[in-house]
Amino acid sequence: MEASDTHRAVRAVFRIESARLIAGIARIVRDVGLAEELAQDALVAALEQWPESGVPENPGAWLMAAAKNRAINALRRNRMKDRRHGELVFEIEAVARRDDAVTDLEEAIDDEVGDDLLRLVFTACHPILPTEARVALTLRLLGGLSTEEIARAFLVPEPTIAQRIVRAKRTLAETQVPFEVPRGADLAPRLGSVLDVIYLVFNEGYSATAGDQLMRQELCHDALRLGRILAELEPGQPEVHGLVALMEINASRSAARTGPSGDPVLLLDQDRSRWDRLLVRRGLAALERAEALGGAHGPYVLQARIAACHAVARTPAETDWTRIASLYRELAELTRSPVVELNRAVAVSMAEGPAAGLALVDSLTSQPALQGYHLLPSARGDLLEKLGRYAEARIEFERAAALARNTRQRQRLSERAAACAEQSPSSDSPLKGQRG
Repeated sequence: MEASDTHRAVRAVFRIESARLIAGIARIVRDVGLAEELAQDALVAALEQWPESGVPENPGAWLMAAAKNRAINALRRNRMKDRRHGELVFEIEAVARRDDAVTDLEEAIDDEVGDDLLRLVFTACHPILPTEARVALTLRLLGGLSTEEIARAFLVPEPTIAQRIVRAKRTLAETQVPFEVPRGADLAPRLGSVLDVIYLVFNEGYSATAGDQLMRQELCHDALRLGRILAELEPGQPEVHGLVALMEINASRSAARTGPSGDPVLLLDQDRSRWDRLLVRRGLAALERAEALGGAHGPYVLQARIAACHAVARTPAETDWTRIASLYRELAELTRSPVVELNRAVAVSMAEGPAAGLALVDSLTSQPALQGYHLLPSARGDLLEKLGRYAEARIEFERAAALARNTRQRQRLSERAAACAEQSPSSDSPLKGQRG
């Protein structure tokens, strides 16, 4: 294997394993910023050594061992520093106990949760941090996302995200926030931001903001696993079950979302026989639990109810778009989110026709948060195309393609722009293609 191929393999492995590395090391050093640095050091070591020695049989374990050794060295350096400054023996013994814990790095701590990743999420979501910083930091540490990817998820400038992450790590280190899952009354205040984090991680896996692949399945799997653990930890919280239901149902469509060459397949064009019925049943069961707990109108439960409308429809024609539009209206009133309003516009277009949907989309074009959002011109282009306004639709698809960072999405949007360009100008009738 050539060095360039090895480097690509290293980075691919690290992308998958980085969250586990950081979480495992953070349990020892009790500092998420330092843990991230040590994990990055392990990556550098792999980039240096693997081109010579070859990719190991278990690359994740190799990276963990390399990060572990660096953690041991860091703790020993701190211990020596403590000695030089005449620190109390108690502090030295505490470091020694951490050294002993290193030998059990790959084993989970024997408690109710037993999951370092979950500890990492709750630590990053500590109330001492602003909500935006909690979400950004956890996306960085758990999902291994770049600041650019996180910025696109937040629809805010990249420097803003970078500053949030740096300040968050500094705050956690200076205040010595414990690396643990909160218990009792301390848990509820931190659940909301944790749910937001998990769903944003799932969304990045379900529809990658950048790269050559539409999906990053490992992020979906991590988010689902963390959501299921949370549901066991807090069985009386309807929004936890609502989030699990939403992720299960959305994940059920994964196999049908891409064609043979990896190109995106829109929801209405998907082969529903490829939907994972087990995940659908699990999602619907989680939704029932949420509703039984009185949480039918929470934001995640509302989104799960929308997803369920698609899941129970045997064909696209059987989809209850009127109900979906109504649920989106309720969700929009609750969240005041322009992205939700955009989704509602699409649902209204399916229930009442593209002209009705286009009117709603046009009302969103001045929203600052949507200016760099490729799905706004994409949705507008789709509705214009259905109305037979191909020249305008082409412009919108081209604008959407220019904004899209994911290669597959950009290619698909460019193809749609080209298809609109091929339409005869004489066919540009404002009524052509309108649906009832």
